[in-house]
Amino acid sequence: MAGNSEGPRGFAGLEGGDLADLAGVAVALLGIDEASPYEPGRPSHSAGAAAAIRKASAGLPARRQFDFDIDRVLLGPGRERLIVDLGDLDTDPGRPEENRARIEAAIRKILLSGAVPVVIGGDDSVPIPVLRAYEGSGPLTVLQIDAHVDWGDVIEGNPLGYGSIMRRAAEMDWVRAEVQVGIRGLGSGTPDQIEDARAWGSRIVTMAEFRRLGAEAVASLVPEGAPCFVTIDLDGLDPSIMPAVNMPGPGGLLYGETLALLQAAARRAPIAGICMVEFVPARDDPHGLAALTAARLLLSAIGLVPLPGGSA
Repeated sequence: MAGNSEGPRGFAGLEGGDLADLAGVAVALLGIDEASPYEPGRPSHSAGAAAAIRKASAGLPARRQFDFDIDRVLLGPGRERLIVDLGDLDTDPGRPEENRARIEAAIRKILLSGAVPVVIGGDDSVPIPVLRAYEGSGPLTVLQIDAHVDWGDVIEGNPLGYGSIMRRAAEMDWVRAEVQVGIRGLGSGTPDQIEDARAWGSRIVTMAEFRRLGAEAVASLVPEGAPCFVTIDLDGLDPSIMPAVNMPGPGGLLYGETLALLQAAARRAPIAGICMVEFVPARDDPHGLAALTAARLLLSAIGLVPLPGGSA
């Protein structure tokens, strides 16, 4: 059951909350460790990611101090209830079907309440059931930050693992566009997978193209006005700032580039959900700097979600 695991305060000092009471909530954070592992029964490499990122966020007083990344205080007085941390959803690496059902049900409940879900995790199979919960929500664009295209079909007998998320998303009628940013190096599969992605209409933006075009031009690939779901696989970032991932690859996005892309995308389309995935606590340095980078980026992304009554 989801419930705040940090006492009265959650991520970055935000209010704690519960799935049973979402009245007045505009943004709901939820930690999720895994959905459909390739080795059933073995905990995800990202198990404990939400706890690590929350711990790092304790040094980010989001409710009090002016934040130059979003050009304001995240929440003014009397608006604390707008953004809450629901704690972690129970998952079991040996029960992938139950994980997916539980994830989809929790996200659907958040959406039906009118809030925007923000997932802290977790292995990169988690976005599949998260996106399934958006059925009936209208046309959706998926903006993916990732080093890999993730258009595998069935990998190691599993069609719902972390190498297949964008193919599975493309099969959902409500997903109308994909913009995939940060692609580079090896690890994206065989050429036919890339051909399938492009044939469907996914716009693959390699790191070379990103650096040539810039954040504003790349963000302009996001259809204007349609709700946008943002999935951030942290291996999309360069390992010089994000070594704590499962498949690090040199030449990735830097923090400022990632933030500029998200800011530009948010000016074109409302953010309807965020998944931050693939943080691997065991690969962080002793000071937790990668967790702090993840927390800082997630906090900035949350600050781009439209709030009732404006941002102040």
